[in-house]
Amino acid sequence: MSNKTKLDEILDKMLETVSQSKEQVFDITEQSRNEYSQLQVELAQVQMKVATVIENTDRMERHARFARNRLAEISKNFDKYTDEEVRNAYEMANDFQVKLALYRQEESQLRERRDTLERRLIGIQETIKKAETLVGQISVVLNYLTSDLQQVTELINDAKEMQEFGLKIIEAQEEERKRVSREIHDGPAQMMANVLLRSELVERIYREKGIDDALKEIRDLRVMVKNSLSEVRRIIYDLRPMALDDLGLIPTLAKYLKNFQEHTGMTIAFRNIGKEERLPAALEIAIFRFVQEAVQNSYKHAKPKQVQVKIEIKALKVVVVIKDDGKGFDQSEKREGTFGLLGMKERVNMLKGELVIDSKVNKGTMIMLAIPIHK
Repeated sequence: MSNKTKLDEILDKMLETVSQSKEQVFDITEQSRNEYSQLQVELAQVQMKVATVIENTDRMERHARFARNRLAEISKNFDKYTDEEVRNAYEMANDFQVKLALYRQEESQLRERRDTLERRLIGIQETIKKAETLVGQISVVLNYLTSDLQQVTELINDAKEMQEFGLKIIEAQEEERKRVSREIHDGPAQMMANVLLRSELVERIYREKGIDDALKEIRDLRVMVKNSLSEVRRIIYDLRPMALDDLGLIPTLAKYLKNFQEHTGMTIAFRNIGKEERLPAALEIAIFRFVQEAVQNSYKHAKPKQVQVKIEIKALKVVVVIKDDGKGFDQSEKREGTFGLLGMKERVNMLKGELVIDSKVNKGTMIMLAIPIHK
């Protein structure tokens, strides 16, 4: 079998695999959207029931309070009332108390169901966002794989490297899914599980130990919820920073790099040389992802003490420089695990930009990116 035949066979297999992955992600997205719509309807119904039960509970509390006061009055002046009046007062007070307890139980169950639905809606919404992100990533891969075979051949010299590249793309997707799943499971999911368990203890603590201990438990719960919310925001920000749409590239990069520094302990110096102006949305996203990938690769592989990130927005192009003082690498040697660099080069090629990488062993690495602006 000739090399070209092998290349064609591998390319066809990669196209088939990635296309199937895209269809599966589409199915997951549609199923999630359907479930999301159904849960929204159910949540609205439960919220209406909660409001109704709260109103009934309040009304029943007023009746029960009146009945208790009436009973107290009869008890103080027992001789002034007939046996029938005394019996009716006791029965009425007991009846209202039983109904009040039932309303409170129903309210508690409805609130728990409402909270469960809201948590499920948040989880499904995150699944939809991640699925949409994956669809975009897979579409980029498909566009790349269906482009001119000559371009692929120029990038990858033989069939073995091409197959490895395709597998690394799929592996990268799976690793990203695992990472996000692990972060959610180890972070917000665990915290929210603890919040749910401890929230069930508040009423018991109130009954057994009093209001002060119950309030202390509620304050602890508030801290846990706040920490969980911060962790969820960080995960969402890594997936797709919403500030990019609202604030633009420079403020979003500054915030991301500051958060990355705080999260990793690695010193990052960020500097904007040019004007702070908005760029086309696709260009802002591409540059942000480029810097994000470069900084993460540096932290993961180079183990630097400091990373410098500089950006300059000129009239016709954007220049980005990322420099670290890490262990570097020998550019003349063929290195394993260069998928990150290949991904950067491919991203730059799609934007018709230029990429320069300069690295020496124990001397750090410098990456310079220049992308034309087409407004």
